[in-house]
Amino acid sequence: MTTILIRKTSKGVYRGFLCKGHAGYSKAGQPDILCAAISALVTNTINSLEALAGERMRVKTEEEHGIIQCDFAGELQEKSSFLLDSMVFGLETLSHEYGKKYLQVKFEEV
Repeated sequence: MTTILIRKTSKGVYRGFLCKGHAGYSKAGQPDILCAAISALVTNTINSLEALAGERMRVKTEEEHGIIQCDFAGELQEKSSFLLDSMVFGLETLSHEYGKKYLQVKFEEV
């Protein structure tokens, strides 16, 4: 299962997120469409935050365990928050369509 932990302040300001685990939607050794969709959403958001919005962040990845951690250096611009809102919307939609057995989106106040 993939768990996405979205970290926000009490005022709703994004501070970062952590993706952990492999969805396990497909049989071992087979391409996993859900993992691919999650990776595409998350990676595109990180790339967009950097290239289009100029945000500074620290990103760590560990492919074997399916980990992508992204921590923001400071408060995000409005357009960057919108990009993250879009990512969260996409991930929650995938969770509803494929099931919480494979993908859970959680929130943590920091």
